[in-house]
Amino acid sequence: MNPNPNYLPPRLAARFLRWYCRSELLDEVAGDLYELFQRRVEVKGLRRAQLLYWFNVLMFLHPDYIRKRNQQYFRNSIAMFKQNLLLTIRSFQRYRSTFLINLLGLSTGLACAILIFLWVSDELSVDKFHINNDRLYQLLEENQNTEGRWIGPFTAGLLAETLKEEFPEIDYSVPARLVPEGNTLSLGDKSLKAEALFAGPDFFQAFSFGLTSGDPSQVLTDKKNIVISEALAKSLFTNPAQAVGKTVAYNQNQEFQVAGVFEDTPANSSLQFDFVLPFAVYQEMNANTLDWNFNTTQAFVVLREDASLAAFNQKISGFLQTRREESNTILWVRPFSDAYLYGNYEEGELSGGRIAYVRLFSIIAVFILIIACINFTNLTTARATRRLKEIGIKKAIGVRRSSLVFQYLGESVLVAIISLLVAVLLVGLFLPQFNSITGKELSMMVEIPMMLTLLGITIGTGLVAGAYPAIYLSGFSPLKILKGGGSLGKFSMPLSDLLARKGLVVFQFVVSVILIVAVLVVYQQIAYVQNKNLGYTKENVLYFDLEGKAAENLETFLNEIEQLPYVDNASSIGQTIVGSGLNTFGIDQWEGKPEGVEFPPFEMRPVALGMIELLNIRMLEGRTFSPDYGSEEDKIIFNQAAIAIMGLDDPLGQKVFIRGTALEIIGVTEDFHFASLHEEINPLFFVLRPTWTHKVMVKVKAGQEQSAIDELTKFYQAYNPGFPFDFRFLDEEYQAMYVAEQRVSTLSAYFAGIAILISCLGLFGLSAFTAERRLKEISIRKIMGASSAGIVALLSTEFTHLVLISVGIAVPISFLMARNWLDNFAYSIELKWWYFALAAAVTFIIAWLSVGLQTIKAALINPVESLKNE
Repeated sequence: MNPNPNYLPPRLAARFLRWYCRSELLDEVAGDLYELFQRRVEVKGLRRAQLLYWFNVLMFLHPDYIRKRNQQYFRNSIAMFKQNLLLTIRSFQRYRSTFLINLLGLSTGLACAILIFLWVSDELSVDKFHINNDRLYQLLEENQNTEGRWIGPFTAGLLAETLKEEFPEIDYSVPARLVPEGNTLSLGDKSLKAEALFAGPDFFQAFSFGLTSGDPSQVLTDKKNIVISEALAKSLFTNPAQAVGKTVAYNQNQEFQVAGVFEDTPANSSLQFDFVLPFAVYQEMNANTLDWNFNTTQAFVVLREDASLAAFNQKISGFLQTRREESNTILWVRPFSDAYLYGNYEEGELSGGRIAYVRLFSIIAVFILIIACINFTNLTTARATRRLKEIGIKKAIGVRRSSLVFQYLGESVLVAIISLLVAVLLVGLFLPQFNSITGKELSMMVEIPMMLTLLGITIGTGLVAGAYPAIYLSGFSPLKILKGGGSLGKFSMPLSDLLARKGLVVFQFVVSVILIVAVLVVYQQIAYVQNKNLGYTKENVLYFDLEGKAAENLETFLNEIEQLPYVDNASSIGQTIVGSGLNTFGIDQWEGKPEGVEFPPFEMRPVALGMIELLNIRMLEGRTFSPDYGSEEDKIIFNQAAIAIMGLDDPLGQKVFIRGTALEIIGVTEDFHFASLHEEINPLFFVLRPTWTHKVMVKVKAGQEQSAIDELTKFYQAYNPGFPFDFRFLDEEYQAMYVAEQRVSTLSAYFAGIAILISCLGLFGLSAFTAERRLKEISIRKIMGASSAGIVALLSTEFTHLVLISVGIAVPISFLMARNWLDNFAYSIELKWWYFALAAAVTFIIAWLSVGLQTIKAALINPVESLKNE
């Protein structure tokens, strides 16, 4: 057979064969494999022939056929390795400042990246643990009304079960209502506050909250059953295994039998609860769950595996129009696990959510890591020219260039790997504090993808940083180096490399300025949120659940509270004034209501007498509820936003109809911010319904809060035995709406500080190197009469220009980013010029301090001492 010279075996495989195969066998084996390769090309094709050639080469890798290495070769290699390691350690000791700056900068950057990676991984894992995750969906309502498109997660209480009956695509459906407050479970003399979830019978089949006791398909079918968490079972029964079959009291007036125990809800679940009661119990307690026009619950479905999501959404889109009069509300589903990260909608379009913070901190992590790598590379390459004489001597005595390359690359990679180890130690040290800031329970679990990524970045940084001394400087002629005396000036970096280094310094400070502006803007917005006049008084107001005897004798209970020392007044409300809750789809009828127009949902606040006065909500027109006018349950008070939407010019005295009940408008309040400042003020109304209220609010005297709490605690325990007195202040609940922004503010401040620290470490090192490189020039200038101040100015000018360029680039970028973030708020601060000026000033001051320490030191040196060595 005549071999085709165009078809050659894989080059790498052939080289590998030559490397390991014994020399006396190599010619024969290589020839046989070559002929076999050619035949296979003709029969099986080139690709398969190459794969089979690799297979044969690897199969021939046998101890009997591997060439024996010269022991002297191994001994020399080991000796060379030890020598290089010793030289590396001596280099670290000799250039201690550079080594420590490199180590601190890179390890800090890597530690930040690891912490943010842990946080991002946790955020991305939320709600992904459910077995049915790819089929588990949440129902949403989309409403086109006079205010635009509105999308909300709350639905009518009848929706979930009705859909399951009418649509065969559904395997499981779950109506659910989370009630985090107002729940007391008792066993004997033990009474505990706990978070309740009311859910349909399919709950434990649809969601993967594992039961340690009980049948998932049966535990919620009986209205007398309750399912509790392991932690709650331990608190009540000591041994969770003994809980099943026992009876516990709910709010001291209902008894339920423990039908199952579930594992404590994982930290990466958006649903957090301590026990589950059948949804039928919630329906008995809240008649509005049987009304299609009241949205009080959430609904979830698990679709069959063969169901088409698009087709299902199309089928159910008009379902609510068959249950509500004059409704154009569209129904559709979204993946349940998407809600946590992608929960914000604006004008019916997805506008983000927590995913914005995930992206933000991912970008910050990347930038901080880039800054740290830039510093490492800059300092390593800058210091490399100090070793020209060493390179010249080594080459003169016969050291090969490859050995020099290996040595300098090895040094750089070794520092990088040590930095990674230090970074891991830093993460372990600061992780508890990081958890405290983020509100998470992160642990330093070794994840293969994360560690491989970080190891790759670390080694890559080391190789890039070591490439200049290893490849560029090692290529110089030893005669040229030694004739020049190893001078730094004669072998400076090429112009392109110098420009690249300056560009990297500019990039570092651009990121630093942007982060400083971010900290200022976030801080100012949070301060604006905290200090804005909300339209009601939240200070010195505490609230607690209305339970037991207090609920049965509400008027007497409130009157007795008002008689306590340090208390101004007390009243009750359906829910706290903060946040969205019970809403109804508009008002049935009023004078002048246009036909066929869909109105947005109205927030409803059932209250007792005195609540509007307690919160100091100002009346724009009319009056509040008063006993002076007899029964007031047929009266209603709207806010400004509601009156504007309804288009009423003279609302007082007009009647509106809600579910067929006529109510007379007696007052209009000024608009007040009951929801987050992210949102516009929505329409709201108050009705006098003391029996619908669930929260007691108490206004205490300013400066006497602790005394008032002590009096309230003693009174409550005597009046309402068996119910723990668990209270919160209203301003704390308001602050809780902005916990994400507060965490962003805190973390941004830390990361901005770290970015600036790393950047200034690099600037400090570079300025020290620059001063050393120009030491002869400085000495000559001083002899010629230059002042120390002039020399400091001379050496600082270059770095000042770089920082100035950084500020010029960073300001417009930071402005656009800040404006984009503030657009997430319906009410936000105006961007002031001094935010950017302050960021620039801080950057300049820190940069000058970093450079000044070295330049002043160089300017004060005795010129005689430095020139004596030339």
